[in-house]
Amino acid sequence: MIDKMAAMRNPLLSVVVALLLVTGVSSFGQTDKVEVVEKGDVVQLRPDHPDRYVVQKGDTLWDIASRFLQSPWNWPKIWTINEQIANPHLIYPGDVLVLRFVGGRPQITVAERATPAPAAPAPPGGAAPEGAPKGGAEAQVTREYEGVQGAPSGRVTKLSPRIIEKPLEKPIPTISPEQILPFLSKPLVVDKNELKKAGYVTIGVDDRIALGNNSEFYARGLKQTDAEVYQLYRRGKRIRDGHKTLGYEAVYLGDARMLEPGDPSRLVVTRVKQEILPTDSLLVAPAREPLPYFFPHAPAKDVKGRILTAFESLSELGPFTIVTVNLGQDDGVDEGTVLRIMRNAGKRRDPVKGGKYHLPPEESGLMMVFRTFEQVSFGLVINATRPIHIDDDVITP
Repeated sequence: MIDKMAAMRNPLLSVVVALLLVTGVSSFGQTDKVEVVEKGDVVQLRPDHPDRYVVQKGDTLWDIASRFLQSPWNWPKIWTINEQIANPHLIYPGDVLVLRFVGGRPQITVAERATPAPAAPAPPGGAAPEGAPKGGAEAQVTREYEGVQGAPSGRVTKLSPRIIEKPLEKPIPTISPEQILPFLSKPLVVDKNELKKAGYVTIGVDDRIALGNNSEFYARGLKQTDAEVYQLYRRGKRIRDGHKTLGYEAVYLGDARMLEPGDPSRLVVTRVKQEILPTDSLLVAPAREPLPYFFPHAPAKDVKGRILTAFESLSELGPFTIVTVNLGQDDGVDEGTVLRIMRNAGKRRDPVKGGKYHLPPEESGLMMVFRTFEQVSFGLVINATRPIHIDDDVITP
């Protein structure tokens, strides 16, 4: 009889547990931990998540997502835009983020948009006080006129509005801009012939070979001589995936400005990163790229690749290292894609049976892609639990 009653209760118990997971209500009626099952993924809040957070200057989207979620790359699944505010897709310092539950599912939205501080009024004469904040509101300008016939005491005070400008706050970036800005506006990866088709340095003025800051030089082969600013490159290491060549590193050397177009053209070095030599290539400098804004997210499908190279060729990699991986646009990887880094633990000898056996891969950290090409991508190592190495695997988190 007892066994029969237990068998009847078990299905009911399963239903109750399922309801608790969906609604996020614990046995005490709290919402301290919520699992949302969606397409096989589990979105889980941190046990110590805030219900309300005021965005601080210097925050990144990854920092904020990490405050709320066990897996920050699931941020798009809980982010909800507020159509009642300007630029609802962006987050600014001072914004108030609120965590709510709709149908048992967590949602985060901007409840209050930060407003600029009011501008200080200008003193008589129209000059703004030194150090006063600029604002979009009107400030009164006071002017007094004396000796006006018919006016009380012969004095007239005239107030007129004055517009004071205030620059808008910039939205918070996805990851630290200092780490990735140098990699956003430069080619970085080129094919075998791309730099060969570009213009090239022939010789410095006065037959100087090695060029530095303010060095003038001659160049030939420029396809676009009406441009003003150029970037100088040298072809670097070949980027391989096994025996397959995916491209070549483009080593950035510096900038130059056109002085006299022609054949040869005359230019001057305005910024030097490395020593510039004859045969180094010139490409027209692109327009300055704005800081990209994207949500951290998992790949749309399961992917597996590996780390090919690391910036500055470090033997052991850690947080904030720039790496290249053999996954790109052709694999469905885009900006903001988060990948889990797995250490290949290799083989070990069995002390009992002899011979060697494979150890399972071990998680080493996370990286986020910030720039993609067809077959390779550049990413930033966000965190590391152990040293990361070239050839470590990267997979869907």
